[in-house]
Amino acid sequence: QVQLVESGGGLVQAGGSLRLSCAASGRTFSNYAMGWFRQTPGKGREFVAAISWNGANTYYPDSVKGRFTISRDNAKNTVFLYLQMNSLKPEDTAVYYCAARSVAYGGNYSHEKEYPYWGQGIQVTVSS
Repeated sequence: QVQLVESGGGLVQAGGSLRLSCAASGRTFSNYAMGWFRQTPGKGREFVAAISWNGANTYYPDSVKGRFTISRDNAKNTVFLYLQMNSLKPEDTAVYYCAARSVAYGGNYSHEKEYPYWGQGIQVTVSS
């Protein structure tokens, strides 16, 4: 059974930090690229970060570049994906989703349709 379970969300003041985690199991996710997306009410999912299967390549939109860092731990049967979020802003408030692709690298990392596997999402709220 495929499971992607996010944790680490919550409420933080502007300028603060949070670290999101995602535990992925049920597939050989160590062979797959993975990413983070976020969504606010009334809007579609927004690409936040992506990482290739071995962690060698990472991708970010300008809105989070320099503030967010994606990483992964493939060492165990359950793959752990992380998103370190620093210098948080109120506009970072959203539900954050962990997602996994079915390829190791290549393609369009920022397109949600490239990711067949998704977590249930976790709320991050940044107060001003």
